[in-house]
Amino acid sequence: MRTALIYLILVFQASLGLYAQNCPTRPAPGSTVIDPLSVYSQGGALSTNLAIEDYLSSGFILYCYAYQTGVEAPTLNLNPGDTLTLNLTNQIQQYLAAKPAEHEHKSAVSSPSLATPLPADPDCNGTMTSASTNLHFHGMNIPPKCHEDETVYTLINPGEPAFPYQFQIPADEPPGLYWYHPHPHGLTESQVLGGASGALIVEGIEKVKPEVAGLTQRVLVLRDQPSGPMTINFVPTSPGTPVISTGPSEKQFWRVLNAEADVFVNLQIKINGTAQTMQIVAIDGVPLQTDYLTTSFEVPPAGRVEFIMQGPPTGGTGTFSTLGVDTGINGNPDPPVLIANILPSGDPAHVARIPSLPSTQKRRFAQLISTIPVATRNLYFSEYLGSNGNSQFYITVQGQKPKFFEPNDPPAIITTQGSVEDWTIQNQAEEIHAFHIHQIHFMVMAINGVALKTPYMADTISIPGWTGKGVYPSVTLRMDFRDPETVGTFVYHCHILLHEDNGMMAKIQVNPAN
Repeated sequence: MRTALIYLILVFQASLGLYAQNCPTRPAPGSTVIDPLSVYSQGGALSTNLAIEDYLSSGFILYCYAYQTGVEAPTLNLNPGDTLTLNLTNQIQQYLAAKPAEHEHKSAVSSPSLATPLPADPDCNGTMTSASTNLHFHGMNIPPKCHEDETVYTLINPGEPAFPYQFQIPADEPPGLYWYHPHPHGLTESQVLGGASGALIVEGIEKVKPEVAGLTQRVLVLRDQPSGPMTINFVPTSPGTPVISTGPSEKQFWRVLNAEADVFVNLQIKINGTAQTMQIVAIDGVPLQTDYLTTSFEVPPAGRVEFIMQGPPTGGTGTFSTLGVDTGINGNPDPPVLIANILPSGDPAHVARIPSLPSTQKRRFAQLISTIPVATRNLYFSEYLGSNGNSQFYITVQGQKPKFFEPNDPPAIITTQGSVEDWTIQNQAEEIHAFHIHQIHFMVMAINGVALKTPYMADTISIPGWTGKGVYPSVTLRMDFRDPETVGTFVYHCHILLHEDNGMMAKIQVNPAN
């Protein structure tokens, strides 16, 4: 059963409501939704500094990515081919006398013949503590290397120098919405649940989706909390309702990130009480070949959707909601929530407009749909729900024994760069799960064994819970390991972060081509 990770704080500590030095006071319920501060690359590069800090609020520990005093979680805007340099400082305070984790990443593994050697760079052979952190650039097709997007061994601790991340956005990276968040195993849920997340945009979507050119852009980030309601750009959705402003009957381009640690949403916009058609132009950062028209769209934790909407006319009103998601017999409820009211105003001057630029961009996943896979694999989610928090969560390759993830495990899958594989992933648990793999996107080929008429690219996908009878729900995904940047060892897991932290994760090793 999914539950939020709640910290028990001493009463006198909780009453202080302390904020970290550079974390802002977050907006009050009912506030107008303001887009995150955007920072842009210049001359082919973006260099920036972030500090992850924590603070006590109403008895819970919250986290923020402090960009500068009073500003957190900026949206990073880069072009294909740009270089990102991000220096991360860990300023987490240990409010609890937490015991250090029992494992240290430098310890030996049980199967040396299968295990991947530790990274050569000692910076990424960190020691796990209760205050460790790191960064994952979710959805980015960048190498699983030290100082780039290695998340298993990279551990940054308080008191250490700023840790430099540096990598180049691939020239053929799809233009769209990505994000960054912490990924230390066992601590990921608490840090993301506390608010440590931010958006990253690869520019140029108007080059492949000209219909968004000239539109007002909104970057909207949904987050959950250790206690309390969902937030949108940190504005709580209750007791007062946030407000999103549009011009009268204005078309806008909304880029929505579900950065919630554990919550699925089914998004809908109503104008004067009538559900409106959303023109979906991209999913998980990848523009669609053909726009998809719908009145609601389900987004799993970590998923993104980018769409064109039209605001209410003068005198009209609108709503932005989640209709709720059926999480299965053993799932925690994800009920309907009114996220924000949409109100027409004179000039939403605090938002940017998408420029109109010519030409097209080379597509990264060319011919994937027609490529014959060299291997097929079957995996499955399963779980044991014990009492007193003793639940166990697994993702297993068919034929292997279910195994609780440990960072020093050997890889469950070994493949070779250049390969294309088809994976069918079943959900044998009676609650929903969300499959995610690092470093690559996959093509969704079939759902419950039925081939899609129009396969699409994604990096995170929901698999409904089993009902207790009949066939297990499943998805079939075409995995693309053709790019040399996939070489290395990385993870795949459930993106319900409580499940990931409690074992529902495994490694894949991609060896260099001969």
